[in-house]
Amino acid sequence: MEKLKQKLFVALEAELSAASELRWKVHQDPRISGEESDTLAAFEEHIGFQVTPTAETGGFCRLGPDYGPAIAIRGELDALPIVEETGVAKASKNGAMHACGHDIHLAALAAVVRAARQVELPVALIPVLQPREETYPSGALDIKNSGLLEKEKVAYAIGAHVHPGIPKGEVALGSGVVNAAAGELHIEIVGSGGHGAYPHQAQDVVATIAAIATGIHEIVRRNVNPMHPALVSVGQMIADSGAPNVLPATGKIAATIRTTGSEDASYVVAALDKYCSSVATAYGVSANLTYVEGEPVLDNDPTLCEEMKQELKPCGISIGEPMRSLGADDFSFFSSVVPSVMAFVGVENQVSAEGVSLHDPRFLPDEDAVRRVALTMMAGYLAGVKLLQID
Repeated sequence: MEKLKQKLFVALEAELSAASELRWKVHQDPRISGEESDTLAAFEEHIGFQVTPTAETGGFCRLGPDYGPAIAIRGELDALPIVEETGVAKASKNGAMHACGHDIHLAALAAVVRAARQVELPVALIPVLQPREETYPSGALDIKNSGLLEKEKVAYAIGAHVHPGIPKGEVALGSGVVNAAAGELHIEIVGSGGHGAYPHQAQDVVATIAAIATGIHEIVRRNVNPMHPALVSVGQMIADSGAPNVLPATGKIAATIRTTGSEDASYVVAALDKYCSSVATAYGVSANLTYVEGEPVLDNDPTLCEEMKQELKPCGISIGEPMRSLGADDFSFFSSVVPSVMAFVGVENQVSAEGVSLHDPRFLPDEDAVRRVALTMMAGYLAGVKLLQID
């Protein structure tokens, strides 16, 4: 095992410079969800061979033994429809941006792949190039439904994600729930429009929307165990007649729901459906609620977490406090099938140190981030190998 580690880390170190070049190549020319074919092609060119297609614009390959168990490492392909504001010479100029660090994850995985091809692996490695992490329909869900993990006998899955909320040089490896289950709520309000001077002759959807939106949080509080973090965040409230003196006939609310208990989302949605209908009836209008289920809870396997910590410590990376949030990542579809770990890698932002988080147009992790993410991915692979040998 020690010889394997040494060979892999020496090979990985030699690949980091080229991986950094790939990071910037992808960063300067990103592709949004569903349009990642060019990004996949850049990855293939870098590793020197074509991968097997999956999930439309994604791909995977198998390195090492073509039999027996395997360990999967996920890298995301897609960027966000955000105009970059970092001001650096290598910034994207096509209206899309890797504002979530997927360019770094992808480059790190490429370094791992090229290093792994130089070593005789005792357990197969499955690099998964996943599309559509940033939007629905989820690329990870497509991969799960394809049966790829079962066909390739994946025993463990590894994900690594940069995060500016964690100090540079640290990796957060918390066991248990680290990200929430997520979904979308769409509430349509229908009344009858009218003149603002004669509200008694109309059915006012604006007042209904305001009443529903301000009461949503109370519905969550009354239906979810307070020991289970949960929230509904209203992102859109739309009611537009086109004029300030005209009452609109229709309106809508769009929100996200995030929960950590296995049944909490169903309780909240059922309670909100009743609440919206009741408020609408009181205001003389109608309300229709639609729930779009998203990602499940992302649950880190405790045993795999502990082994990853042991593998990371000799790499000069500190193990930080567990990172838990009500954010969501569709890597949770992997963790719902096989024991998995999502590790959060601390980064320092290059252009603005304060107030910059994921999905910010100023988000630009430090140059060394590719190395630390690659080390984290490799540590995950080695942890899986160790556990499979113990088993």
